[in-house]
Amino acid sequence: MAEINLPAADTVVKTARTYAVDLIERIIWTFLGAAGAVALAAGPADMLSVSFWEGVGTAGMAAVVTLVKGIAARLIGPKNSASTAPSV
Repeated sequence: MAEINLPAADTVVKTARTYAVDLIERIIWTFLGAAGAVALAAGPADMLSVSFWEGVGTAGMAAVVTLVKGIAARLIGPKNSASTAPSV
């Protein structure tokens, strides 16, 4: 009978935790960056006119895109990273 070599449970949990922390960090930074860009464009730069909630909604949409991309990256790339770069 063939022996099945599986990683230890703590390794699997650590990998899942690493991936989750990586993805959550990317989502938060995407939201903050998008919110800052919208605020700058709508405020001092006066390039567009949006309400506070429209700006938050726009940043939220950018964060959702990051979430979907991070989940897709896990399917095609390293299992403990939300990046599609093979070296990450």
